[in-house]
Amino acid sequence: MRISQKQLELVNRQIERLIAADNFYGRRLKEAGVGRLETPDDFLALPFSEKQDLRDAYPLGLMACREEEVVRIHSSSGTTGKPVIIPYTAKDVDDWGEMFKRCYEFAGCTNRDRIQITPGYGLWTAGIGFQNGCEKLGAMAIPMGPGNTDKQLQMMMDMKSTVICATSSYALLLAEEIEKRGIKDKICLRKGVIGSERWGEKMRKRISTELGIELYDIYGLTEIYGPGIGINCLGETGMHYWDDYLYLEIIDPATGKPVPDGEQGEIVITTLVKEGAPLIRFRTHDISRIVTEPCHCGSRFPRIDVISGRSDDMMKVKGVNVFPKQIEEILALFPELSSEYQIRISHLDGKDSMRIYVESSGSNDFAALQKKVAETVKSRIGFTPLVYVVELGFLPRSEKKSKRVIDERFQ
Repeated sequence: MRISQKQLELVNRQIERLIAADNFYGRRLKEAGVGRLETPDDFLALPFSEKQDLRDAYPLGLMACREEEVVRIHSSSGTTGKPVIIPYTAKDVDDWGEMFKRCYEFAGCTNRDRIQITPGYGLWTAGIGFQNGCEKLGAMAIPMGPGNTDKQLQMMMDMKSTVICATSSYALLLAEEIEKRGIKDKICLRKGVIGSERWGEKMRKRISTELGIELYDIYGLTEIYGPGIGINCLGETGMHYWDDYLYLEIIDPATGKPVPDGEQGEIVITTLVKEGAPLIRFRTHDISRIVTEPCHCGSRFPRIDVISGRSDDMMKVKGVNVFPKQIEEILALFPELSSEYQIRISHLDGKDSMRIYVESSGSNDFAALQKKVAETVKSRIGFTPLVYVVELGFLPRSEKKSKRVIDERFQ
């Protein structure tokens, strides 16, 4: 999907602002001798920006406005290095709220809903983003934040919450607790707006069935406003994104070249109107594709497919490149298995070893299942893992994101 002339004009304005601000990307543009863009090909000549660039700009090297205009900062976790600090102007906060409001509207939420928000508040963009959009919509926000499941469920019953906002891991934990406590008849939920981590179809169906709700997959990342820059509509897995605020490209992660529409690749995002910290051609490392088929909902907004993984979450085991999604797809072939799994990789006696722990959905013949799963991994990927089928509920549940892959070789 080539950049439109209108989007190109917005990028030109951003380039002027970045060069004038002399921030990290403004200096990069100067060094590249970038002037006014006239054609889509000119846009493709612009340099990419990466997460490390943003870390190197710590603390406020991303700022492209006067400091007096900054009303808030947010930050990425910084678990693998310096955190990324993103400054927001009042307009940025307002624009983000408008995008999130659209997400709620696409999910069929109205100002009569009571929206229980369980993602974390603070420096992260999670909870406050869900709340910002909720207030724009005019719905009742119930800003619980993460954890304290007893209180979450009590408020859910007492307040008769109709929408739950959560990670898929926490939505599953809540569904299991509701079932365990026998309180499903006291729960009024009708929709779930789920984000922050990739989740498979098996997990989606399980949460939807156990809670009896419609589920919507929300997209976003701290560097680009936060959650709320895209969402799927009812009955469709592709996520609409807001092309009046953002321009999305799909590139080959190895070459950096655009791939044809419909092909898988890495999502690259340009912010068209952001003031505090505009980003041009930011490599997200999220893998998806442009959905070319028209959507049944009739929306004019373009779509990307569900996020299938990340270009940087590849594991190398016994000389073979493996992505978690490949393991997940194999596990989904077995109806006797549940949605919860964990991969552990270790190095013993000079050899790599992969152990896959996966919960049973009711079958008691664990030994036969383990053998079948191991054989399928061998035939499809090329090596034989150690497979352990365990009882439902054996693996840890998380109030945030579940850790699916633990690589013990680097611990």
